Amino acid sequence: MNGRGGHLNKKKKPLTGSQKTYHLMMLPGMLFLLVFSYVPMAGIVMAFQDYVPSKGIFGSPFAGLEHFRYMLELPDISQVIKNTLVIALGKIILGTLAAISFSILLNEIRIKYIKKWVQTIVYLPHFLSWVVLASVVVNLFNLDGSVNQFLAGIGLERINFLGSSRWFQPLIIGTDVWKEFGYNSVVYLAAITSIDPGLHEAAAMDGATWWKRVLHITIPGMMPIILLMAAMNLTSILSAGFDQIYNLYTPLVYQTGDILDTYVYRIGLIGRQYSFATAVGLFKSLIAMILMVGANEAAKRFADRKIF
Repeated sequence: MNGRGGHLNKKKKPLTGSQKTYHLMMLPGMLFLLVFSYVPMAGIVMAFQDYVPSKGIFGSPFAGLEHFRYMLELPDISQVIKNTLVIALGKIILGTLAAISFSILLNEIRIKYIKKWVQTIVYLPHFLSWVVLASVVVNLFNLDGSVNQFLAGIGLERINFLGSSRWFQPLIIGTDVWKEFGYNSVVYLAAITSIDPGLHEAAAMDGATWWKRVLHITIPGMMPIILLMAAMNLTSILSAGFDQIYNLYTPLVYQTGDILDTYVYRIGLIGRQYSFATAVGLFKSLIAMILMVGANEAAKRFADRKIF
């Protein structure tokens, strides 16, 4: 016992050889995170300056909250935020429903080699970049693409999916769901396999149909994971997919296709309004941080699990 504080003196145990190895394995990732995530945060000060590249951060005049006021007064910013929320929510909701439905159906396949073959096919698009997939989408949905040729073949009018403000958002949401639902279903499939098979057997013996067993056993058993994944997806609600939209949109669909990330890119890098673009990016990061904290509390309350 320590005479002053009345507490035991606890000595830290030295790291063993294997623990040192694990720490060394983490070192490259930590250095990568430090260099590319934390060091660039020094550039946040540009949001409060009238940044001039020739003068640098230390020589540019201070502007305070002027860029934030200007951002909130712009008529375009509300439409950009609306586009971001609509596209992000559409991806999260439809992507979650597709992943849950696919995992339930995939779990019903009893022939192992067919199950693995189906898994491989639907997982593959996740590992392809939108730089590659954008050309596939363009070839499918442009005016002379396969989709419009099919529509014309059955007597319907061709649709300008890539140049129509009406159809661009559904195209973005639908293609993203197609790309990601197979990979996202991995977590839900693992949740299904953890459900006691005896529950299904007992329900079947009592005359429960497949639909009733899914509604009253499978989905309730998956609910903690569904709530946890929904809370985690909430943190990315202002990130509607820069790489996908950048490779597919044109000025014709800026009205419904422009999101915060592409807006910052056009204003900051192309328009060279560095301070204003930094202010918009910082605004997005603050909202994302609030959502992340809220999602963590929601996951703790409803799923009894914490994200961090």
